[in-house]
Amino acid sequence: MKKKYEDNPNSIKYHMKRFLLTHQGRFKNKIVVDVPAGNGVTSRLLKDIGAIPLAFDLFPEYFTETDIECKRADIMEQLPIDKQSADVVICQEGIEHFTDQFKVMVEFNRVLKQHGSLIITTPNYSNLRAKMSYFLSESERFNSIMPPNEIDSIWMSKQHLTNQIYFGHVFLIGIQKLRVLAKLSGFKIKHIQFTKLKTTSLFILLFTYPFIFISNLINYLKNVNKDKGFPKAYQKAMYKEQFLLAINPKLMVDSHLFVEFEKEKEADDVLKGIKSVQSEFGIT
Repeated sequence: MKKKYEDNPNSIKYHMKRFLLTHQGRFKNKIVVDVPAGNGVTSRLLKDIGAIPLAFDLFPEYFTETDIECKRADIMEQLPIDKQSADVVICQEGIEHFTDQFKVMVEFNRVLKQHGSLIITTPNYSNLRAKMSYFLSESERFNSIMPPNEIDSIWMSKQHLTNQIYFGHVFLIGIQKLRVLAKLSGFKIKHIQFTKLKTTSLFILLFTYPFIFISNLINYLKNVNKDKGFPKAYQKAMYKEQFLLAINPKLMVDSHLFVEFEKEKEADDVLKGIKSVQSEFGIT
């Protein structure tokens, strides 16, 4: 008998289920936005552990839970909920489909309460198999999947329902890019959950880790003490965080990124405080 997705260790839904059950006390009576909600497996689990799930999807027709409402919503526009109304947002296997990931992160910030949690899972573009695949063919899996294209990468287009296209894995994202988009939209990394070992990545790691470590160390040392117009303590802490992510063996072999972020600031406050590295327009 075929296992359900949430009971199959090869599925990210299995790891999400384990995480929610392990920490179910945190979610009891909390408002949790589930977007994209898909077939409703996570919304169902959230309700079972005492949370209050708010399910949204571009195509709610595929939502199968009859006693939970899933509303049609285009996150690229805005979710139909008030500012600072949610305790948690779960974006499970969604970020890699969005054309404007920064805009999406800002919207997550808008709906979350201060210190609320944003949980993102996505295929791990930072593992070594993915990096090798990109090097060889710019494909997610070089030996079985073609690079993104206009045939395989249009997963859903229903113009009578919405003019938005649901792209496939066109916008895969690694930990460094995910981290900076999170910081620029008011989040910090709170926890990275390990999911499942990729044996191909482990094999590559055994031969390449010394080179990865040395290369990233050299890059870190070249930049950490440069005068870039920022407080030294801030600059060192930021580059150290990036360096530690770059040399983390678990991230290099994990099948998925499973990251919990904490909302630190409102997105507008972050944007007001950022500083350009260029002093004026027209610099060549």
